[in-house]
Amino acid sequence: MPYLHRAAASGAPPTRRDARSTHSSGQSFEQLQQDCLRKGILFEDSDFPASSASLFYSQRPPVPFVWKRPGEIVRNPEFILGGATRTDICQGELGDCWLLAAIASLTLNEKALARVIPQDQSFGPGYAGIFHFQFWQHSEWLEVVIDDRLPTFKDRLVFLHSADHNEFWSALLEKAYAKLNGSYEALKGGSAIEAMEDFTGGVAETFETKGAPKNLYEILEKALQRGSLVGCSIDTRNAAESEARTPFGLIKGHAYTITGIDQVNFKGQNIELIRVRNPWGQVEWNGAWSDNALEWHSVGPAVKKRLCHATLDDGEFWMSFQDFKAHFDKVEICNLTPDALDDNAFHKWEVTVHQGSWVRGSTAGGCRNFLDTFWTNPQIKLSLNERDEGQEECTFLVALMQKDRRKLKRFGANVLTIGYAIYQSPGKDEHLGKDFFKYHASQARSKTFVNLREVSDRFQLPPGEYILIPSTFEPHQEADFCLRIFSEKKAIIQDMDGHVDIELPEPPKPSSPSQETEEERQFRTLFEHIAGEDMEVTAEELEYVLNAVLQKRKDIKFKKLSLLSCKNIISLMDTSGNGKLEFDEFKVFWDKLKKWTSLFLQFDVDKSGTMSSYELRIALKAAGFQLSNQLLQLIILRYADEELQVDFDDFLNCLVRLENASRVFQALSTENKDSIHLSINEFINLTMNI
Repeated sequence: MPYLHRAAASGAPPTRRDARSTHSSGQSFEQLQQDCLRKGILFEDSDFPASSASLFYSQRPPVPFVWKRPGEIVRNPEFILGGATRTDICQGELGDCWLLAAIASLTLNEKALARVIPQDQSFGPGYAGIFHFQFWQHSEWLEVVIDDRLPTFKDRLVFLHSADHNEFWSALLEKAYAKLNGSYEALKGGSAIEAMEDFTGGVAETFETKGAPKNLYEILEKALQRGSLVGCSIDTRNAAESEARTPFGLIKGHAYTITGIDQVNFKGQNIELIRVRNPWGQVEWNGAWSDNALEWHSVGPAVKKRLCHATLDDGEFWMSFQDFKAHFDKVEICNLTPDALDDNAFHKWEVTVHQGSWVRGSTAGGCRNFLDTFWTNPQIKLSLNERDEGQEECTFLVALMQKDRRKLKRFGANVLTIGYAIYQSPGKDEHLGKDFFKYHASQARSKTFVNLREVSDRFQLPPGEYILIPSTFEPHQEADFCLRIFSEKKAIIQDMDGHVDIELPEPPKPSSPSQETEEERQFRTLFEHIAGEDMEVTAEELEYVLNAVLQKRKDIKFKKLSLLSCKNIISLMDTSGNGKLEFDEFKVFWDKLKKWTSLFLQFDVDKSGTMSSYELRIALKAAGFQLSNQLLQLIILRYADEELQVDFDDFLNCLVRLENASRVFQALSTENKDSIHLSINEFINLTMNI
């Protein structure tokens, strides 16, 4: 049954005001507004000043822009005039048609619109030059406060504006989104789905029209009916084609909004129609069913009224669904909740979120093509315990989003190519090593690795435990990410990399001189030679002997051990507390040194004389240190060089400090083995001794 675009949006985000304030002052919109009203001043936002820095980061303004408040541009400014509608959105001198397409789509869903654009603001009573908007970012809602100074040239807005020059909600919304992302320039180029998600917290689906499901029309119909935000675009083959106009009046590489869908009886046939809008507010399709097309002469006035048919050059037009599929390449749907993805009844989906990072040298392992490092990526265990109603499998959707890439544009950061793979869990509650991935294939994975902010796919798998591995395509690429898992039944996730487990052997009891082996007697003679008459080794003596012994080895790369390193060793081994090593203490350390040297040689797989940061991870585990990703990242930052290599003396220092810290912790954790309580005196004493 046909319907208009203002269908009920059952999946709209919550309307309660629970967004986190982001202003540097720590004050909310209401507090800042009241402060300005009390002082009788108009708000000026120091976080996003009226300066070139807020406009561009790689260029200067092409003409001298003047920042003006709406009241300085027109006599009677209005925030919203006659409701916020898609005709209020006209593109300015910025390549952010993707954002405008998303805003146009947002205006079709009143509940979602009211969340992004709080209705408690105007240029009337209570006006203080301050406005606020709410955006979703990485699983939380943020309140973004701005002042209403806008860039102008010759008293006209430079960027996004309304067709009615007295209306300013859309220009202010664009400014708030620019602030969220660091500058106006940061908004150049993008996918409408990105802004759609930031306006709703929804989850995206992308369809290629040439290979779309047979029921694409029904999918779009249901999406619009449920208030989902829907966009479309035409692919470009090269940069020269970007925003090139086709003979049919369509623009390549340009983000459009789908605003309606309907069917008409035309010459005895049922024709499926779709309504599309160009955010420029002009330039339209000129083929069949376009504004002035002959087809409209064959339908009655009631149909025209229902379809809101007009011959205005407002950027919005109807076309047949067949023509739409022939001319447009991509459709993007932002479902306000994953229930909109279901074919039939509404469901309440469970959402589980994991925040993580890819860090060069420790957790940025790249995709499965890079087997030597792939296993070091973050690993998340996913437990699917309940089947879908009446089904044998569990339905779930995985959405992997890389954070803040648009904000980091000014520092040269690009959107990374990302994806994920899902493996059957072998049942161990520990990070899986390289051999597992060498011999096991994935059960499911993202359709492709792609350089979009988010990659999402829907899966059906039998109940069980799985290991989900999000990654960049290339190794050593750094980014923070947000992983969302939507499931029909409750899914449980567990970070396989947050666990710390230290297994240290008990120190051996000293042998009495009468029970010493021949090797131990020879060692005692060596010790007497090093220690001298006092039979104790100082840090200086230890420095001399270790450097003399280790520099003779040709199979490890070795820089001179510092005196400070030797003091750390004595701190670890000195049970008597006199700052020196007695024979039994020295002997225990010498045994450790032999073990650690053996480990270093074992895990220096390529026999380079140094150990890579990835090899270090395995070596530390073999030495008894199962560490979290956070601790591994700290260790690699401290001990690895720019090439992510660790030489022997850094390896030795790392192990000494780890064991020292672990021993002290064990001594202090008398009641609870997972935590200790320290006074300031105990804390400083602890840190000085590690």
